[in-house]
Amino acid sequence: MLLTVDQLSVFYGAVQALREVSFTVSKGEIVSLIGANGAGKSTTLRALSGVVRPSAGSIVHDGTSIAGLPSHQIARLGIAHVPEGRGVFANMSVLENLEMGAYTRPSRKEVEESFERVFGLFPRLAERAAQLAGTLSGGEQQMLAIGRGLVQRPDLLLLDEPSMGLSPILVSEIFRMIGEINKAGTTILLVEQNASMALAVADRAYVLETGEVVLEGKASDLQEDPKVRAAYLGEV
Repeated sequence: MLLTVDQLSVFYGAVQALREVSFTVSKGEIVSLIGANGAGKSTTLRALSGVVRPSAGSIVHDGTSIAGLPSHQIARLGIAHVPEGRGVFANMSVLENLEMGAYTRPSRKEVEESFERVFGLFPRLAERAAQLAGTLSGGEQQMLAIGRGLVQRPDLLLLDEPSMGLSPILVSEIFRMIGEINKAGTTILLVEQNASMALAVADRAYVLETGEVVLEGKASDLQEDPKVRAAYLGEV
């Protein structure tokens, strides 16, 4: 098992955001976390990447306990977090943004190989390598955010709301690329409010409500679940 999360709890001050959340991610999978706003999806990713500190529970990545480790150390262990809202450095070029993600690579040769991989996946980034990130379209910024994560050469990519604010055509393109990234060998944990797209691309999924896992299973099974269809797929 690449990732095992057991009884994870997180507080923001007096407010409990996660309540004993447990799930697993196997190597090579795409696992989706779906749920309404405030369900705890993004908090889960922040706990995994060290942005927030869990109050209880365990997180084991590839046999190593990482709960409570600092973010830079978790990144070096092979987990890359693409945050909600993209978080690109607007006043830096596309290439400079990618270089910010490459600090974990031990040699310039590996950095160049990582750049080649990203530019192969996202040709538009290659075309705009010298352009300031803040002048890119929303879709291009999302590609850059994902690319910045990929240059770390992670074994686990955490994607937080990659479709947010994008047109339907760009959403389809981003999800197609997520599938390609996974086929190339990167395991993905996907947080996504677009439950239909998330379940279509995932192997398995977990449904979060008010900080708790309330449902889990194969993504194809959850697509047919009446409760999921009514609550998250807009069907009665």
